[in-house]
Order: sequence, then structure tokens, then C-alpha cells
Amino acid sequence: MTRRLVVDNSVVMSWCFEDEKSDYADGVLSTLIDHEALVPLIWPLEVANVLLVAERRRRLSPANALRFLGLLRSLPIVVEGESLDQTWGEILTLARETGLSTYDASYLNLAIREGVPLATQDSALRRAARKVKVSIAELE
Repeated sequence: MTRRLVVDNSVVMSWCFEDEKSDYADGVLSTLIDHEALVPLIWPLEVANVLLVAERRRRLSPANALRFLGLLRSLPIVVEGESLDQTWGEILTLARETGLSTYDASYLNLAIREGVPLATQDSALRRAARKVKVSIAELE
């Protein structure tokens, strides 16, 4: 059985930018050798938006953005969809209860639904995960 974890965009995008690299994010990337990363349906749009903003600010070239997308395509990342009932019910409720945006709550909700740890560098998301008893992915 494949081990799985939810990986949020704070981790993923640090793989793209040298000045955002961290041991934690690099460790998450290393775990994808024998883990599958789950992400919510919003994730591809979040990635694309961060890359677009970076291009507009001349922080990243379009060619490097394409190379990064190629890297992401090569990784065991599974995009999990949410129904309207989940989005307008569970995720909205979770966002209200934790003070998160609905975008961040979608990662937390996915971890709850799948019963897997959450890999994040976002302090508010970490606090919310602890509040609802979702484990944070700890790396060896």
C-alpha cells in the first residue's frame, strides 16, 4: 500500500525558488520516493498563479516556469476533487471554525477525509491542523 500525505502549496512552491528553500520542504520532496502527495482541486491554479506572478515580477522566466511544471508532472501528485457539497459544506465550515481561507481549509479537509498527515510550512495551517487533530508530516 502506498503511503500518502497532503502537501500544500507553501511546500511545493519552495521547490521552485532558491530563496524559499527549506530543509522541511526538501524533506517532503524526498519522501515522494515512496509516498504519494495528495492535493485539492484548487492546487493547480495556485501553482499556476504563483508562477505567473513570479514571471510578471521577473523573478522567474517562462522557460523556468515550464521546467518546474515538468518537475511537478514527474512527481506522484494526485489532484483530488471536491464536490460542491464538500466545498460549500465541509470546507466552508472548517474555514469558519479554524479562521483559515477556504483555499487552505481545502488542504486540511483533504487530510481529514483521507486520514493522512499534512505537509505544510504555513503556521496558521499548522495551528488549525493541531486544533482538529490532523498530524503534521514529520520527516526523519
